Amino acid sequence: MHVAPLDLSKLKVFPLAERTSLTRADDIVIDPDSTPKPSSEKIAPLIRDCAQKIRAARERGASVMLIYGAHLLRNGAAKILERMMAKEWVTHLATNGAGTIHDWEYAWFGASTESVEMNVNNGTFGTWNETASNIHLALMAGALDGLGYGRALGRLIHEDGVTLPTQAELASLISASPGHPLTPARADLLRAMNEQGWPSGRIKIEHRWKFASILAQAYKHGIPLTVHPGIGYDIISNHPVFNGGVIGRAAEWDFKLFGGSLENLDGGVVLSVGSAIMGPQVFEKSASCVNNLRLQSGRSIVKDHTIYVVDLQDGGGWDWTKGEPPKTNAAYYLRFCKSYSRMGGAMHYLQSDNATFIHNLYHQLTQPV
Repeated sequence: MHVAPLDLSKLKVFPLAERTSLTRADDIVIDPDSTPKPSSEKIAPLIRDCAQKIRAARERGASVMLIYGAHLLRNGAAKILERMMAKEWVTHLATNGAGTIHDWEYAWFGASTESVEMNVNNGTFGTWNETASNIHLALMAGALDGLGYGRALGRLIHEDGVTLPTQAELASLISASPGHPLTPARADLLRAMNEQGWPSGRIKIEHRWKFASILAQAYKHGIPLTVHPGIGYDIISNHPVFNGGVIGRAAEWDFKLFGGSLENLDGGVVLSVGSAIMGPQVFEKSASCVNNLRLQSGRSIVKDHTIYVVDLQDGGGWDWTKGEPPKTNAAYYLRFCKSYSRMGGAMHYLQSDNATFIHNLYHQLTQPV
């Protein structure tokens, strides 16, 4: 049976102003100085221990990596994380595609989140012109400067726009050096400028809610923030501008940058907060790459790190300090626990709301030693 691929160039897209957005930046963002919601008696000691481990890691110059799902942003943690980045208590952040979509929408539109069920049924889920268009614009402009997904989009938000070369300049560079590493990126941008009508020069895009953007704050503080999307996972696929090559190129650079931080993880800390799939999957592949390169050069594998996994689920009722359960136990199939339990070091599972965990952790870090 012959199956024809969809022609996404024919998609009808709509302005964000027509969407019913379910959350607003001004309503969700937590004041870091406010009193955090109390954590349970079981979790509180682990949060204190986590703060101590972070202090010790930073004293020895080791990485502290925060891998987070989109709900941490949607639950209002942006200002808390900005404080933690400013103090360099976090040295690397990583998120998925959804984490960047909500981030950009809050920063530019001041609102995000839609009804998936309702909008899929009427064919409008994710078909929002500004979101897909501006994220692709950021990635294409950033690629010309060797920026991955996180830094490219963070720059767009922080600097309120991008600057594009002329189409003639791009065509000349492609013709003069077709084998150049940036030739595919230049060709993607040239095509998009033609199809989308993007002008050369400065394109101003004002972001009035920068305080709600983790990406912008990471770019401002020079903290690596990497993005690990899937092709077809995110609503930026639901637009004629969609280009899997652009997304893949940016994500490739970010995966390599993630590995650079993992290389410095000896004695460090990993916080995996609400990232059930992306976090453990990316971490295990990156850890294998780092160990591969270390062993080739006669060095030991990554060691002495501590991993704190935070999620709302009960961890399958399993004590993960004892290692992973047998395959006959349903807890074995909790990827966000099982994968991290295999990554060396010590792994602790905390059943907690993600924003409550981060808020309490921040307050622990601010306490005098």
